[in-house]
Amino acid sequence: MTPNDLAFVAELTRQQAGVIIRADKSFFVETRLGPIARREALESVAELIDRVRSTNDATLTRQIVAATLVQDTSFFRDRATFARLQESVIPTLASRDKAPIRLLSAGCATGQEAYTLAMVALESLAPPRIDIVAIDFSAQALMKAETGVYSHFEVQRGLPIRSLLRHFEQADDHWKTRPDLRQSIRWGEHNLLDDLTPLGEFDIVVCSHVLSAFEPAAAAATLDRLDAVCRDDGFMVFGANESVSPPAAFASTPTPGVWRRSSAFPRVSSAG
Repeated sequence: MTPNDLAFVAELTRQQAGVIIRADKSFFVETRLGPIARREALESVAELIDRVRSTNDATLTRQIVAATLVQDTSFFRDRATFARLQESVIPTLASRDKAPIRLLSAGCATGQEAYTLAMVALESLAPPRIDIVAIDFSAQALMKAETGVYSHFEVQRGLPIRSLLRHFEQADDHWKTRPDLRQSIRWGEHNLLDDLTPLGEFDIVVCSHVLSAFEPAAAAATLDRLDAVCRDDGFMVFGANESVSPPAAFASTPTPGVWRRSSAFPRVSSAG
């Protein structure tokens, strides 16, 4: 891949997804775009990029951008975070009233985070009714997530054996989430650069290991959008070791990455 081709793809990704691709990611990008070139019956990634340059094909452009996004995820990533949600946050929210607890998994990739949220809620001391909305830029990642089927390698990345046996069933040489887990999640293709308010309001907003890949301006604007859909007594969750500063309305908790809205701050009124 030539530097000019990489720069072209990087600019598409920055504009459409807010994500920065570094100059040393040429091999990664070419590897990700190879399957798209073959599917389009093109002889090389260079031909694929030339086609997008010449046609401005919106569908193909979105496929290219989605392919360049890192979809690294695992079950129970940042284990202390999910322990706090299970032991403290979800019980606190459930004690308010009998309304379902709404959770947003923003940038859910292939679904492990959303399924972890469902498991945590179902395994809490008094399992509440939950409504999980999981969104991602990549339609292909969402297709995998919705099936709930994972390889041995994928379930071994962070999933406790007790949770595996309780919430999954073996399907040939893979593992599939049980129906009650899948039914608690609604999946949707959504760009975090777009308005999130049509999704409604949430008690817990999770955007973990996502914004650190964004350019600063896009990350700041996305935080405002997340702020706008987090309820007045809600929580925001980021990666435990991420250098992401939530909006001023949120105060830290004893668990790194878990933040709670302070009643002293009003919410952002809109997010465009």
